[in-house]
Amino acid sequence: MERSALNTDWRKVAAAIYKKPADAKILGSAELDVTDLEEYISSKRKEGLKITLTHVFTLILSRGLKEEVPELNCYVRRGNIVQRKQVDAMVSVLLPDGSMSSVRVVNADQLSLAECVDVLATAIRDTRAGDENKTMQMKGVMGRIPWPFRIWIFRLIKWLTVSMGASIPAIGLSSDNFGSFMMTNIGSIGLDTGYPAMFPISNVSFVFVLGKVSKRPVVIDDEIVIRKIVTISSTMDHRIMDAMHGGKMFRYIRRMIAEPELLEEHNG
Repeated sequence: MERSALNTDWRKVAAAIYKKPADAKILGSAELDVTDLEEYISSKRKEGLKITLTHVFTLILSRGLKEEVPELNCYVRRGNIVQRKQVDAMVSVLLPDGSMSSVRVVNADQLSLAECVDVLATAIRDTRAGDENKTMQMKGVMGRIPWPFRIWIFRLIKWLTVSMGASIPAIGLSSDNFGSFMMTNIGSIGLDTGYPAMFPISNVSFVFVLGKVSKRPVVIDDEIVIRKIVTISSTMDHRIMDAMHGGKMFRYIRRMIAEPELLEEHNG
C-alpha cells in the first residue's frame, strides 16, 4: 500500500491528538430485541417514510437526554459541569470515498421521525457534496500542517476550547461544538459491535454505537424462537456519567423501542 494511502488527513490528525488511554472512561454494551421495531420501520418505509434504525435511535437518545436523564446533557468547562441549553446530536455518516464525517442535528429531541428524516437527509447530502461544517473541515486543514507542529496546534485548540471554555469562531470550534452526544451505526458496514474512542475535543458525555442486526435464537415463554437482535454499545465520560445514568438511559431506550409510534409526533 502506498504511503499516501495510509497517511490520510484523518490519520495525520489522529496521530497528533490521540495518546495511550489515560482518561476516565466507562464502557458498556447490551443486546436489544428489535424484531418488532424492524417490522415498524418496514411498515413506515412502505408508507413512503424512509426511516432507519439510525433515525429511531437518534430521536430516542435525544429525547432521553431531555426527558429522562437531563444530567447527561452536560459538558466540562474550566473544571465545572455545565448544563447544555439544548439537545443536539452529532451523527456519523459514510462519504462516497469511504471516509467518515459527521452531521449535527440541532434540537434533535424536538423532531418527529419525518422531520428527522428530512434534516438528516439534507445534512448528509450537503456533506457528501463536500459542504462540510467548519468543524469537519478542520481535519483537512490539520492534516496539511507539518509534524510536530500539528500536535502543538491541536493541544492549543484543546486547551482553549475544552479547558478554558473559549470559542474560536473562525474555525467553528467551542467547548460545546459537537453537540450533546455522538452516534455512529457500524452495523451499516457489517460490524456487530464496537467501543469508540472519545474524541478529545468533542466534550460529549457519551458516544453511542449501533451494531449489526442479526437473527438469533431466543427463549421466550420457555420456547426457542428466532428474533432480530442488535448490540448497542457506548463509551462514556466518567467525569459526567456513572453506571446509574447508563442504566436509566438503557431502560428508556427499551421502553421507547416498544412504542416507536411516540416518535412520530413533534416534541417541541
